[in-house]
Amino acid sequence: MKAAVVLAGCGVYDGAEIHEAVMTLYAIDRNGGTYQLFAPNVMQHHVINHITGEVMKESRNVLTEAARIARGKILALTEYRAADYDALIFPGGFGVAKNLCTYAFDGPECHVDRVIEEAIRSTHKTGKPIGALCISPVLIARVLRDVTVTIGSDTTTAADIKTLGGKHENRQHGEVVVDRKNLVVTAPCYMLGSTISEIARDADEVIRAIKELLGEK
Repeated sequence: MKAAVVLAGCGVYDGAEIHEAVMTLYAIDRNGGTYQLFAPNVMQHHVINHITGEVMKESRNVLTEAARIARGKILALTEYRAADYDALIFPGGFGVAKNLCTYAFDGPECHVDRVIEEAIRSTHKTGKPIGALCISPVLIARVLRDVTVTIGSDTTTAADIKTLGGKHENRQHGEVVVDRKNLVVTAPCYMLGSTISEIARDADEVIRAIKELLGEK
């Protein structure tokens, strides 16, 4: 499996959730796959001091920040072509809801970054699986609408997914929702209280389910 993994920056409060991103890459490698990291070349909505939680008076670029996790080996999402990959995967983090779309501010009325939306739609159109961890299923529901996902058991977010036209199913760690019609696999991760080993397990279950959809036993 050759996966494209999209990061929303670097850091749980304003970018990609680092544990989820790293454990996703580890799960891909552990299950015999390869990956290419991508991020949109846009500015972050804001920058958060991860010690105090306060907004900092500076600006950062999502692609540049995501390159920290990628060890520099990352491409702008405009270079993504669905035909070149077997799956598209989104780790979570508040950056998904702030930089990839505006869900953190606008709820179900959010809009999605044009390049992000095109990546999701082109992957779906070509019949390739999409994986989404943590809050990322909201992004998928906003774009695809009629899709079944999980974000764990948070009632507010689950209700928003229904407002977006999707269906939500409660899940715990180690449990995924597989929408076989749309080829979408989702898991709760840090939407639930989590240890890093539980994050690793969730990421592994997502990758295993995607491999099953691809017919790789």
